Amino acid sequence: MESFNFKSSTRIIFGKNSFKEVGKYIKSHSSKILLHYEGELIKKLGIYDDVVTSLKENGIEFIELSGVIPNPRLSLVKKGIDMCRENKIDFVLAVGGGSVIDSSKAIALGAPYIGDVWNFFTGKDEPTTSLKVGVVLTIPGAGSEMSESSIITREEDSTKAVCDSEFNIPEFAILDPQVCYSIPTKLMCCGIVDILSHLMERYFSPTKNVELSDSLLEAAMRTIVKLGPKYLENPKDYNTCAEIMWTSTVAHNGMIACGRIADWSSHRIEHEISAIYDLNHGAGMAVIFSAWLKYIKTINPKKIESFSKNVFQCDNGIEALEEFFKSLGLATTLKELNIPKDKFEFMAKKALGNRETMGNYVKLNIKDIINILEIAMEGKYI
Repeated sequence: MESFNFKSSTRIIFGKNSFKEVGKYIKSHSSKILLHYEGELIKKLGIYDDVVTSLKENGIEFIELSGVIPNPRLSLVKKGIDMCRENKIDFVLAVGGGSVIDSSKAIALGAPYIGDVWNFFTGKDEPTTSLKVGVVLTIPGAGSEMSESSIITREEDSTKAVCDSEFNIPEFAILDPQVCYSIPTKLMCCGIVDILSHLMERYFSPTKNVELSDSLLEAAMRTIVKLGPKYLENPKDYNTCAEIMWTSTVAHNGMIACGRIADWSSHRIEHEISAIYDLNHGAGMAVIFSAWLKYIKTINPKKIESFSKNVFQCDNGIEALEEFFKSLGLATTLKELNIPKDKFEFMAKKALGNRETMGNYVKLNIKDIINILEIAMEGKYI
């Protein structure tokens, strides 16, 4: 088991209509905020009106910035930074899913910083402070509502980068499972894949003597595999949506992975695909994680055997995983997504950055990454 330093300061407010009280949780932090969201979705869901009403009832002034899209853009982040500085804002409220939350975190990092916020995403500098962030979650999956991560895309060169910092951890997150009722089914299914991918990245670890977290991860993965079909049968079942939403948060808040080294190579490969082709991250992970497992399956057969037995109760967990993704109505090959193979080497180089290899469970070089993308193209072993 590895040494670790774990911090989580996020208050979780979970339950029906919980977002209607958002104002009182902000009141002790700020009286003037940036309200950051996607656009029309939260208005269609009725969340926008309830949030605004709560802000007004608690005497909180707010300035709005909408327009967040999947794979949130650096240009909008910089616009938000300017708005916070010009209006002397000290708190950002994210009302949305992972993209909105990540964008809000980046704005909060950049507002008090004298340099270019992108420096935090390239490793040129590290945050030393930030504005505070609160969350009203509308789409489960990314887990950003309780994590230290923010992922932003720079449009001009299609670069997707991550900043991990304790300054990204939100002050609070409000989770109402009822929001799942109105989410398009495919989007919800992409979120389910995202949850499972966060668990698998941590499960496939080189760290020994981590029986507790192995068991926790297997239990969380079993839960998602069980709940996926239940959600499709009844997308408005409160308890199913509640368990999916809470598992999403637990999967990415860091606690379940304490003491172990995660892999993250599948995420890095997928980030290059979604950055170039603007693909939903969960949809990309359904393709790449299956391909990665096919490529590395002989490295540690006992781990694959445990994954198969303890998560899917079968002998071939890789096939079972792929069938699970298909059951959610998602593609499992790049060909199905109409993604060509002409940029495989380019994506592999970008995924590596300045490194010779990446990944911790298995070290991958540029040839390995290209091979995984080749598998992902047709879904076949090479």
